[in-house]
Amino acid sequence: MSQSQHTPPTYRNIRTLSRGLPATDGDGVKLTRIIGTPTLDMLDPFLLLDVFESDQPQDYIGGFPTHPHRGFETVTYLLAGNMRHKDSAGNEGVITPGGVQWMTAGRGIEHSEMPEQVEGLMKGFQLWVNLPSHAKMVSPSYQEFPPEQVAVEQHESGSSIRVISGTTNNGTTGPVINEFVRPNYMDVQLVAGDVFEQRLQHTDNAFIYMVAGQGQLEGSEQMIEEGMLAVLSAGDTVRIKAQSNSRFLFISGAPLNEPVARGGPFVMNTKAEVLQAFADYQNGQFL
Repeated sequence: MSQSQHTPPTYRNIRTLSRGLPATDGDGVKLTRIIGTPTLDMLDPFLLLDVFESDQPQDYIGGFPTHPHRGFETVTYLLAGNMRHKDSAGNEGVITPGGVQWMTAGRGIEHSEMPEQVEGLMKGFQLWVNLPSHAKMVSPSYQEFPPEQVAVEQHESGSSIRVISGTTNNGTTGPVINEFVRPNYMDVQLVAGDVFEQRLQHTDNAFIYMVAGQGQLEGSEQMIEEGMLAVLSAGDTVRIKAQSNSRFLFISGAPLNEPVARGGPFVMNTKAEVLQAFADYQNGQFL
């Protein structure tokens, strides 16, 4: 047996807990900004996390009309509702509950995301994932999967893990491939008393967003309550026990450790590159 097999796991603890801030984006869409706030500007390589949830049409009906992006990736994951996307390259489709769209904006694209409904619940997440400097000007591309193509690991207890990217300890692998930051993106549902355990790279940045219920990390006295974001400390294992029937996102990725320069919908490495992005967009050089 190798030395590594004798080494006990180093469990991750809570580095910070926060609840995010109310915000609006697009054409007046109400949401909660979890990452991308004055208290948590980013968690390399994650630039932004928005949570939207409302059954009031006036909170989401304006959607996100056509807007540009350059230099990073946007990830849209829906729990309820339907959202149509279109882009300047001629792509179009509808994201449905349990479906995901992982868009690599690369050197530049214009797109819109609009509700495909006039009533009912709209609930989901948008995550922005940074691209390394050598990939910021790649051609735009999509990895889009309907709910039936997202891997689901079902446990006998009734708990389940929907895997968008990464691989669980039991070997369930999500459909999204990303070699830039090797992310885990998992939607975990646990019945009370069940445990989710996941190995990951010791230095990857990771967080848990509690969608419903409450959970407690191994060795921690703090409770992660509904609506809380827990930024995790370093370590090679996450172990969380559901204190009630719970649902949470577990997301991790390798930090890029590069300078970040932001300008609205553009994220580059220098201010000059951001200014160039604005000039290119105004000159019609995006797709």
